[in-house]
Amino acid sequence: MERATTVIDLPSGPVEYRLEERGPRVVLMLHGGHMRAGLPLGEETFADAGCTVLAVSRPGYGRTPLATGAAPDQFAAVIGDLCRRLGIDSLTAVVGQSAGGPTAVTLAACRPDLVERLILESAVGLLPWPDRRTRVGASIIFHPRAEPVTWALVHSLMRHAPGLGLRLLLPDLTRRPITELVAALTTAQRAVLLDLFGRMRSGAGFANDIRTMTAPHHLDALAAHAARLRQPTLVIASRDDGAVAYAHAQSLAGAIPDARLIPSTAPSHMIWLGDDYPAVTAAITAFLPS
Repeated sequence: MERATTVIDLPSGPVEYRLEERGPRVVLMLHGGHMRAGLPLGEETFADAGCTVLAVSRPGYGRTPLATGAAPDQFAAVIGDLCRRLGIDSLTAVVGQSAGGPTAVTLAACRPDLVERLILESAVGLLPWPDRRTRVGASIIFHPRAEPVTWALVHSLMRHAPGLGLRLLLPDLTRRPITELVAALTTAQRAVLLDLFGRMRSGAGFANDIRTMTAPHHLDALAAHAARLRQPTLVIASRDDGAVAYAHAQSLAGAIPDARLIPSTAPSHMIWLGDDYPAVTAAITAFLPS
């Protein structure tokens, strides 16, 4: 279910965010593609630990325009401004999910005074991403002019033909046979996916992610940021991820000096729906300071 968000005007431009206050420890959520601040994913771990959650819509998603800071280094500076305005002087952890990974790494590297820990979940890493087939297809169906139609069709499928909708969307998220994956979904997992897919939008954000992450200098800059990180880091990913290959997690864990890699047994990109997620949650909770 979508949650209420706020838009704040900063010197660099508007930023959409959601702040759910619970305690002095603050966790920043940087979502992946097709997501925004109002769509929570994997946040219950931090809420249950009593952490305040700050979620932001990355550039081009939700109500954060690209002009606010399209590149990871630009948006990292914007997040620093946002934290100042909100009176947040320390982030207990920054969580980078999927395509939000590069921004999380960049923020941690550029603001070690602000970021205490880093958690990367199914995150894009130090390898080329996406592959050519995904890049070409996404440039068409998720082009800012086409994506309203694309998502209107997807949302309609989720309401009226959910089984077909899942069989069409899940193949890009898994390396396993799609019939096996769909058949293994529990009622609760199926409901989460239908609700999520029924609310996603790309705006100008996904096209910007692809453009940014295929820029010639991107991987060199990200590798340099990763190498100078000194914060404790968790890297969590599934070997069966069909959207961001497991090799991305290995590249991040190998490049970040104080990183621990946790392989998930989830059957897809969605580690939050894996049968072993309770164990992953326990590892994340233990990673956070008491």
